[in-house]
Amino acid sequence: MTQSYFVPELPVPSAVAVLAFLGTAFVLAALGIASIVAFAHGKRRLAGKAAITAACAAALYLGTLVAVSLASPERVLGRGDRKYFCEIDCHLAYSLEESARRAEGAAVPARTIATVRTWFDEKTIAPFRGDAPLTPNPRVVYALDDDGNRYPPSSLEETPLNRSLRPGESYTTTFVFDLPPGVRRPRLFLGDAPGIEIFVIGHESSLLHRKVYFGL
Repeated sequence: MTQSYFVPELPVPSAVAVLAFLGTAFVLAALGIASIVAFAHGKRRLAGKAAITAACAAALYLGTLVAVSLASPERVLGRGDRKYFCEIDCHLAYSLEESARRAEGAAVPARTIATVRTWFDEKTIAPFRGDAPLTPNPRVVYALDDDGNRYPPSSLEETPLNRSLRPGESYTTTFVFDLPPGVRRPRLFLGDAPGIEIFVIGHESSLLHRKVYFGL
């Protein structure tokens, strides 16, 4: 499970968000089991109370998740700005090192090249962690225009995004996008692959949460 955000702003600390998710899931599971057991033993009133409590807990959690998501701003980062990802601890940072657009004609897609640096921030680890490598989780990469159209990269050069790093190491990955003529305000999205993060409060991938992009 990862959480991505633009440093230094994070509405909910990643460890707190994960604990809230796991704690709520445990409470709902316990109340669900209690409701089923109570109903099976003919204690319908107790079963109903457990079910109502579970529904209230779920509503409170989802309400908080949606409220935090709706309050989140969309961000477009500039060259060199870092977008950090948290796998509980926030070790990995991504930055747009270089971008260029090469028009190829009025009716021919414009080739946009974006070079991204992946970096294991050694300042985010404790001394006792050691020099063990960290493998990034799967990432989603696409270019987005003002009309909401998504364009996956047509090719990738240099180092894949899933290569392991040791503290202080970095590498670059170059993506090539073939964008149609007249595309407006293209920007690069690099984020987490879809998963249970949709239910984690404050996560970029959570329900209705706005995204952090890099300007191309």
